[in-house]
Amino acid sequence: MTPSDADYQRAVDLLVAGELVAIPTETVYGLGADAANADAVGKIFAAKGRPADHPLIVHLAGHDAVDAWAEDVPPIAWELMETFWPGPLTLILKKQAWVPSTVTGGQDTVGLRVPGHPVALELLRRFAAAKPGQPAGIAAPSANRFGRISPTSAAHVAEELGERIPMILDGGACAVGIESTIIDCSRGAPVVLRPGHISPLHLEAVLGHRPAIETAKGAPRVSGSLEAHYAPTTPLRMIAAERLLDFINAQRHRGGRCAVISRNQPPQAGMPHAWRMMPADPVGYAHELYAALRDMDHAGVDLIVVESLPESAEWAAVADRLRRAAVGAGQG
Repeated sequence: MTPSDADYQRAVDLLVAGELVAIPTETVYGLGADAANADAVGKIFAAKGRPADHPLIVHLAGHDAVDAWAEDVPPIAWELMETFWPGPLTLILKKQAWVPSTVTGGQDTVGLRVPGHPVALELLRRFAAAKPGQPAGIAAPSANRFGRISPTSAAHVAEELGERIPMILDGGACAVGIESTIIDCSRGAPVVLRPGHISPLHLEAVLGHRPAIETAKGAPRVSGSLEAHYAPTTPLRMIAAERLLDFINAQRHRGGRCAVISRNQPPQAGMPHAWRMMPADPVGYAHELYAALRDMDHAGVDLIVVESLPESAEWAAVADRLRRAAVGAGQG
C-alpha cells in the first residue's frame, strides 16, 4: 500500500506539531514522534503505558544523520551501517549531549537505525525536509500497548491503540515481522542485546567473529529486553514436539480449550479448538509469528500451546520472542 502525498503531508504536519503517528517499518509498526521533542516523546509513553526508563529507537532517513545523534562512532559501526542499512539492525552508540533523556531512558547511549521500508524512508525524508538545519529523527517503539503483541499491520495498530493516536500511516503488512536486531557498539567489541532478523551468522560475516549475546539484567538498556514482553492475554505454554499430541489430548480430556501453533500438520483426530500451521523456516515463521499469536489470542481458548523450536542460531530471534511471550502471557 502506498500512501498519497496528502497522507505523507498530514503525517509530517502532525510530527512537526509534536503529535504521534503510527508508521510502518519492515519489522513491525512503530508509534512515532519527533525524537528531538521531549514533550512529543512523552506522548509515546502515555499512549503505550510504557515505563519512562525504557529507551526508544530513533529512526533516521540515512547514514548522514548519524553524527547529529551520536558521537565517537567507531569504524565497525560504520561498517555495519554500510552492510545492513536500510534494514532491521539497530546500533547502540554514545549519544550526543543534547539528545533528550526521554529517548534514551536516562542512559548515555542512543539506539539508531535506518528502516528498510519505502514508506518509512519517504516519511523520514519528508520529515527531515520540514526541519532544515535541525536533527530529524522519529522515535518509534512498537505501536501496541506496553508488553503486548507487536503489530504487523495497520489493523493491528487500530486494535491496540485506536483513538489514542491521531493517525496510522498504512504501509501494508510488515515484511520481516519481528523487531530489529540490536547490537551495542558503544562499549568496545560489538555485543548483541536483542536477536532479530539479522542473525549472529550475518553479523559474523562483517565482524570476522560471531558476536556475544548479552542477557539483559537490571534496568532495560534497550527496547524489548524485559523478561515478559510480546505477550498475549491468553496463557501460553511451550511444549516439546514429541509431547505435543499427548499434551493436547490431556487438555481436551480436562475440558480445556486450547489453540496450537505448530510447524506441523494438525492431527487427523482429536483436533484442538484452533490450529495454526507455521512455516518450517525461521524467516517465514518470524513473519507470521505476531499475527498467529494475535489470532490465537482471539480464538476464545484457555491456553495457547506453541510447539518448541529447534535450538540453533537461526531460530534464536523467534525463540527469544516466544520465551518472553510465555512469561508475560495471561497477565492482561
